[in-house]
Amino acid sequence: MQFDYLIVGAGLYGAVFAHEMKKAGRTCFVIDRRDHIAGNIYTEKRNGINVHCYGAHIFHTSDDEVWDYVQQFAKFNNYINSPVARYKDEIYNLPFNMNTFSRMWGVQTPAQAKEKIEQQREEAAVKDPSNLEEQALSLVGRDVYEKLVKGYTEKQWGRDCTDLPAFIIKRLPLRFTYDNNYFNDPHQGIPIGGYTQIVEKLLMGIPVQLETDFGDAVTGIPDPDGEGEIFAMGDHTFRKVLYTGRIDEFFGGQCGTLEYRALDFQTEDMPEEDNFQGNAVVNYTEREVPFTRIIEHKFFEFGRDSETGGEISGTIITREYPATWKEGMEPYYPVNDERNNRIYQKYKELADRTPNVMFGGRLGLYQYFDMDKVIRAALTAARAELGED
Repeated sequence: MQFDYLIVGAGLYGAVFAHEMKKAGRTCFVIDRRDHIAGNIYTEKRNGINVHCYGAHIFHTSDDEVWDYVQQFAKFNNYINSPVARYKDEIYNLPFNMNTFSRMWGVQTPAQAKEKIEQQREEAAVKDPSNLEEQALSLVGRDVYEKLVKGYTEKQWGRDCTDLPAFIIKRLPLRFTYDNNYFNDPHQGIPIGGYTQIVEKLLMGIPVQLETDFGDAVTGIPDPDGEGEIFAMGDHTFRKVLYTGRIDEFFGGQCGTLEYRALDFQTEDMPEEDNFQGNAVVNYTEREVPFTRIIEHKFFEFGRDSETGGEISGTIITREYPATWKEGMEPYYPVNDERNNRIYQKYKELADRTPNVMFGGRLGLYQYFDMDKVIRAALTAARAELGED
């Protein structure tokens, strides 16, 4: 059978693109090397709890069209992301706000908090930041930096802050209100019943083949109707490919290997524990603590079963351990420093010269995306492909 598109990757980007193509009458076939759809937003229900298998995902957006779009596929609750940070035996609210400053310094008013921060910025006396540490000190002063930024950032990147470039932190938002809502976006929530259902509905009626590696299963063959190649997999042929895997892997690493940060998720079922930490997300900001945060999944849906509405007994937690990415591991965060961005530009030039292949998603574009930005980028690509832009 001949298809218009082979979609490589059954995550959110590939699923939205495939859905839009199918609506327009194009034929698509989706493959993924994992044993499940939905990529990193995959959730599975265990003991009444929808577990975020690849880390916490909170949907938030200021894009009204994207908000309306995603609600076609799930009903969202009114979850507000309000993480807390633990530094040694101290607990602080995030984002940095008046609750944070009051706990840290005993101040009560915005004027007192601003005065304290300005005093510490002046003491740091950083004129031209040359690394991340100096940049952070110039923005928030020493207390906030050392308790809430330094250790967490060093764990995430696997390097000392003095060895990280200043541009990584362009700003550190300071809020002088008693508001623990992490995001400023007007639309925010968690899909009741988890994220997997969204991708299931996006891919409805589209053939999907899991545990299939593009490099092993797909070959290029001459295009009988023009220049370049089309693609074959078994008895199927495809006029075009949308590739959402690693762009450097697609090109065989010929311009160098791009760097990523990886994550190791250690999930623990706790049937005898109803409330482990009292919040969905708690960040651990000391570098000496090897994980960056603990997620308690049941609190994304207020401790209730999404089907029955009843309170859930027991709980499930996940500890997130940052790691240096190596071949064979799942890449999560592109390391967008100057060296890697130069390498990516070489791959982008190759991609622009490769007929019948499009690249998308965080790995294909070597860019971190929030979920709403993934949907927006996929919709834009689909509309361009259909001549609607």
